Amino acid sequence: MQPLVLIPGIQGRWEYMRPAVDALARDFRVLTFSLGDATTLDDYAAQVARTLDANQVDRAIVCGVSFGGLIAVRFAATHPDRTSALVLASTPAPRLRLRRRHQLYVRLPWIFGPLFFAEAPWRLHAEIVSAMPSRRARWALRLGVLRTLPGAPVSFSRMAMRARLVAATDLTADCRLITAPTLVVTGEPALDHVVPVDGATEYARLVPNARSAVIERTGHIGSITRPDAFAAVVREFVDGHRHAAA
Repeated sequence: MQPLVLIPGIQGRWEYMRPAVDALARDFRVLTFSLGDATTLDDYAAQVARTLDANQVDRAIVCGVSFGGLIAVRFAATHPDRTSALVLASTPAPRLRLRRRHQLYVRLPWIFGPLFFAEAPWRLHAEIVSAMPSRRARWALRLGVLRTLPGAPVSFSRMAMRARLVAATDLTADCRLITAPTLVVTGEPALDHVVPVDGATEYARLVPNARSAVIERTGHIGSITRPDAFAAVVREFVDGHRHAAA
């Protein structure tokens, strides 16, 4: 199986990506990790390299979800010899300004971090209902998150640090250095209330020869709410590139 590194989003814990890990593992050797303490994207890219080294992998498909996509871009730009393909899922724009209320959150994360989490059900409700019409499936998703939380606690201060890094980063130059086949995956614009889809699709314009795909009936967390569809999109992209190369 081809190795695939899955980089989690701003909350930093791979455990919340388990549905995507399980779906991708049917076709790939999935390597993943929780984000460590870092202050730059280069630090995070080094963590990807260490993950490859620890598993004795020279090259891999690098798949970043949300904030993890920024790390994937930096890694692919600086380690082209180790990136066989690049997948960016619901990734913040290469140049992103935080909304005013989010700027307030990152200044006082221990006060406003819980408020950010309290907003999540409201922001994600329409997407979850669209992706998971079954009430039983939606409850299973909620219970899965609650069961994961004690063993994978989320750090508001680390999330705030990552949010500041997003606001301070411009990946335009990195995009133009990427040589790996690239797939930009988003949900439907009307359903993503976390990262504007038009910002995420900017990578399809900036990265040479990048392709785009939309997972229908999803918004920002399609890799979790419709993991089989997400894995199918990735598999089709990788298979298509392999056949073209052959």
